[in-house]
Amino acid sequence: MKHYKTICFDLDGTVYKGQEAIPESVAFIHTIQRLGIEPYFITNNSSRSISEQHQKLARLGITTTEQHIMTSAIAGAKYCAQHFKGKTVQMIGETGLREALLAEGHTLVESDGEVVIMGIDHEITYDKLASACLAIRNGAQFLSTNGDLALPNELGLVPGNGAFTELVKASTGVTPTILGKPGSFMLEIIQQRSGASKEEMIMIGDNYDTDILSGIRYGIDTVHLQGGVTSLEEVAAKPEAPTYMFKTLAEWIYTTI
Repeated sequence: MKHYKTICFDLDGTVYKGQEAIPESVAFIHTIQRLGIEPYFITNNSSRSISEQHQKLARLGITTTEQHIMTSAIAGAKYCAQHFKGKTVQMIGETGLREALLAEGHTLVESDGEVVIMGIDHEITYDKLASACLAIRNGAQFLSTNGDLALPNELGLVPGNGAFTELVKASTGVTPTILGKPGSFMLEIIQQRSGASKEEMIMIGDNYDTDILSGIRYGIDTVHLQGGVTSLEEVAAKPEAPTYMFKTLAEWIYTTI
């Protein structure tokens, strides 16, 4: 394998599952850091703020900086600032999305927003979904931080933000703009921060339909890890294969040569 300068990791299912670290991934991260490569961490999970995500990685033994963490909440807030500056924003989501939107100067409303953005919400209710649908039917722009139908945790696969996004889409007949993976907006921001060429970048993840496709669409190399969202059999049936496939990152002996 060639040498990469910018190594991008998915988090849920790749670096950890719920509150449990994946040992082989953490060991690999430590290895490349000793070689002078600071990895980037990309997550479709919009629930945590950058600070909270930074603290979680620290608890799992991973030292990084907030500039090396990119969430779909940050991507969503930046997209709103670029395309809908000055418009009121109605959100379904948690602390991470709220803080990201406020940091970009957006005005948040509880109903009748000019923009509706959906992120994962562990306290989702019928009333929240109904209010979002009403705003979208009244002409609000419809955004979603990600389309992940399932999310891995310690117990298995549980509903992700994409499952609730699909519900709103089905009710309103409006297709949302998806800002997280498999879109490449977050990878684009990381490339700008790192200064690497696409040939020097690689995306690592367990979900073919988000992690791997985001890398393929952006034109960079990819690594699919088994044991997460997408099985080996499912990946083998895809029309575009990942650049590499490993059971765990223990199989990748990384050197600077």
